[in-house]
Amino acid sequence: MKAVIQRVSKASVTIDQKVVANIKNGLLVLLGIVEEDTTEDINWLVNKITNCRIFNDDNEVMNKSLLDINGDVIVVSQFTLHASTKKGNRPSYIKAAKPNVAIPLYNQFVSQFETTLDKPIQTGKFGADMKVELLNDGPVTIIIDSKNKE
Repeated sequence: MKAVIQRVSKASVTIDQKVVANIKNGLLVLLGIVEEDTTEDINWLVNKITNCRIFNDDNEVMNKSLLDINGDVIVVSQFTLHASTKKGNRPSYIKAAKPNVAIPLYNQFVSQFETTLDKPIQTGKFGADMKVELLNDGPVTIIIDSKNKE
């Protein structure tokens, strides 16, 4: 399971010209799922994201977590995070989990995130054509991969 997390001042997701998610201070999480992902990947990744100290304290030092600032979250499924560009010019998405595997894991990830934050989080719609808009604060963008826990 791979996530690109972006610290945002604001972010939104629009589907068919309707805003379906909208936050201010917090994180936009782009989530890519592979067939091998499990509940263990979900638990590790949610814990890592919620406790990652990437928000500024009073001294403008990145020393606070999402939990510390009571930040909001939008989670957007993004199979293209697992693109392989090794061969040719057209990326291959063969590593990305098929919907029958990915959708339950995506929903479990969202549910676990809500439990950990003790509040609802917003989402895009799995498989939809989404327009994602954000104001990256910093900019701060971090890639976290549950298969590479260095």
